[in-house]
Amino acid sequence: MSQTIRPAPLRKRVSVKVPQARAFEIFTAGMSRWWLKTHTINPTKSPIREILVEPRAGGRWFERGEDGSECDWGKVIAWEPPARLLLAWQITGQWRFDPNLVTEVEVRFTPDGDGTTVELEHRHLERLGDTAAAMREAFEGGWTSLLESFARMGA
Repeated sequence: MSQTIRPAPLRKRVSVKVPQARAFEIFTAGMSRWWLKTHTINPTKSPIREILVEPRAGGRWFERGEDGSECDWGKVIAWEPPARLLLAWQITGQWRFDPNLVTEVEVRFTPDGDGTTVELEHRHLERLGDTAAAMREAFEGGWTSLLESFARMGA
């Protein structure tokens, strides 16, 4: 009998000095402002022009390149402003979109005095199969730098 080792969910937290609703807005509608342009998977290799999250359950999460090309990253599973966002991350260990793969990125926005605590959890990494451990390591650094950028640029 073989056992499967499930990678632990990746959890990150950052505090921002804006109200909850503003933090949610910057995270979602303002993603192009804080997302690091080096974090692209567009197969055309066109630089990122914008990152879009369609504001509804079932909406797309994707990047648009400067050449107009689009590359899906996933979709919105739950849209609950200003407190919660649940996204399907549908990128494989080869950094390609796969509509049949779903790992989840949940982001919670909790009022904290004059600011907001933003908690991110990337879970179900075992669905990445043999690449799960390497991807968790990549996500560790990736989400850390992205949330630091979010805290600096947007909030």
